[in-house]
Amino acid sequence: MKTLGPWLAPPWRRSAVAALAGALPVFAFPAPSLWWFAYVALVPWIVLVRSAPTGKRAAYDGWCGGFGYMVAVHHWLLPSLNVFIFVLAALLGALWVPWGWLVRRFLGGVPGPGRVLAGLLVVPSAWLMVELVRSWQGLGGPWGVLGSSQWQVEPALRLASVGGVWLLSFLVVAVNVAVAVLLSVRESRVPAVAGIVATAAATSVAWVWSPRPDVDGRVRVAVVQPGVIDGPDRRFDREEQLTRELAGRGLDLIVWGESSVGYDLGHRPDLARRIAALSRETKADILVNVDARRSDRPGIYKSSVLVGPGGLTGDRYDKMRLVPFGEYIPARSLLGWVTSVGKAAGEDRRRGSEQVVMNVGHGLRVGPMVCFESAFPDMSRHLAQDGAELLVAQSATSSFQQSWAPEQHASLAALRAAESGRPMVHATLTGVSAVYGPSGRRIGSWVGTDRSSSAVFEIPLAHGITPYVRYGDWLVHGAILILAVWCATEGVRSIRLRRPGPQPHVPPARTVRESPVRPGR
Repeated sequence: MKTLGPWLAPPWRRSAVAALAGALPVFAFPAPSLWWFAYVALVPWIVLVRSAPTGKRAAYDGWCGGFGYMVAVHHWLLPSLNVFIFVLAALLGALWVPWGWLVRRFLGGVPGPGRVLAGLLVVPSAWLMVELVRSWQGLGGPWGVLGSSQWQVEPALRLASVGGVWLLSFLVVAVNVAVAVLLSVRESRVPAVAGIVATAAATSVAWVWSPRPDVDGRVRVAVVQPGVIDGPDRRFDREEQLTRELAGRGLDLIVWGESSVGYDLGHRPDLARRIAALSRETKADILVNVDARRSDRPGIYKSSVLVGPGGLTGDRYDKMRLVPFGEYIPARSLLGWVTSVGKAAGEDRRRGSEQVVMNVGHGLRVGPMVCFESAFPDMSRHLAQDGAELLVAQSATSSFQQSWAPEQHASLAALRAAESGRPMVHATLTGVSAVYGPSGRRIGSWVGTDRSSSAVFEIPLAHGITPYVRYGDWLVHGAILILAVWCATEGVRSIRLRRPGPQPHVPPARTVRESPVRPGR
C-alpha cells in the first residue's frame, strides 16, 4: 500500500477502491460458489483500511466497502428496486463504519504481538455485530452472511452445528485478518501465523468434539416445481398434473412451492377438493402455499396449508417475517414512492404471530417456513426445539431466474439443516429446489431453474439436539462480551491518561529578605 499511497491520495479514488474491495466476497457465494475465496476475500479491504492516514478515513473506507458488499450480494434486486438499491446499500454500508475504525486501531502501523492477537478477536467480533444488526428483518434479513458461503464444506457444516453460521463468519474473518497482517506487516508475521494456527487448532477441536446426528429413520418426500407459468389457474393445473404423476411412489409428504395456490381455499372449496383428491391418489399429505386475501380475516397472507385425503387438516402457518419492499413497504407513508420506480409491494402483506409444527398423516412432524425465512437461523432452531423432525421452506424466486439468487437461496438450507440437526426441504415454484440431510449434506441433485417437474427424495431423519439448538447464539454473546471488555479497557486507559500524576514535593523557596540564620525575618 505504500507504493499505492500517492495514487490513492484523491478521496474519490480511494473510496472507489474500497467499494470494489468490499464487493469481492460475493464470488464466495453461489452461483460462483468459490467457498475457499472467502478466506482471503477481505484481505484487500483490510489492507486498504489499515493504511488509512486517519481514523476518520478508515471509518469512511469501512463505509465505502460496506456499500460495495451490500450492492454485490444484493445485485439481483436491481431489476426490482432500480436505483433504490444504491440508497439502501449506502444506508446499510454505514454499519461498517466502526469496523473500519477498529481495523486501523488494531492493525494500523506496525502492530505488536499483543495488538495483533487482540485484533484477531475484536475485528471479527465487530464484523459479527454488523451481521447481527443487518440481520434484523426490517433491514433485509441475514442475506449474504459471510459464513453462509461455507454451505458445501463438510467440516464447516459440522462447526455450524456448534455455533451456527455466526461461528463460521467469525472464523472466516479471523483468517482474513491474519492473512492481511501476514502479507502487509513483516514485523508482525509471527503473531499472525500464531493466530492462524490457533484458529486451526480450535476449529479442529470443535470439529472432533461436535456430535454427529443419529439417523433413526427415513421418509420419502416429493417436491413439485411447476416452473415459470403465468396465471394462478395455469400454474395450479400444472402442479396438479405433476402431483398426479407421483401416485404409487410410497410418499410421506408432497411439497408445493411458495404462492403455489393463488386463492384462499376458504373462498375456493373446489380447489381444496382437487388437492384432497390428489392426496388420496398419492396416499400422502400435500403442503401447499396460499398467497391470497383470507376469507376469515382482513388482509393478504402467505400461508403454508396442509391438505390431507379428507381436505384441509386445519394445520396452517402464516408467514411471520416479510421481505422489505417485496412484501411490504417499511414506513409506507414515507417510502411509498418506491413503488413508482421498482416492483415493490403495492399492498402490504399481513404477518403471522407464531411458528407452527404440523403433524403429517404418516406421523411426521414438519416445521414450515416461507421464502427468506430460511435465512434466519433462529427460526429453524426454534422449530427443532419444538419437535420438528423435518424442516420445509417454500419459496419462489421467479422474478430473479437469470441471477445468482436461486442458487444462493437454495444453499441456505444446508446451513439450517446442519445447525439444527434436522433435514431440510427447500421447495420452489421455479427453482432451485434442493434437499439436505441432518448434517447439511445435499441429498440428490438440485432441481434447476430450467425444469418443470417433480422430484422424489429419500430423506434420513435424526434425533438428538445439536449444541447450537441447545445453547443458541452463544458466539454472538461472546462477541458482545469481547467488545464490551475492550471498551472498558479503553475507558480505564483513557481515565489514567487524563488523571494528573502525583506532584513532587518541593520545599518553599526563600526570599531575598529572609535571614539565613533566622528564617522568616
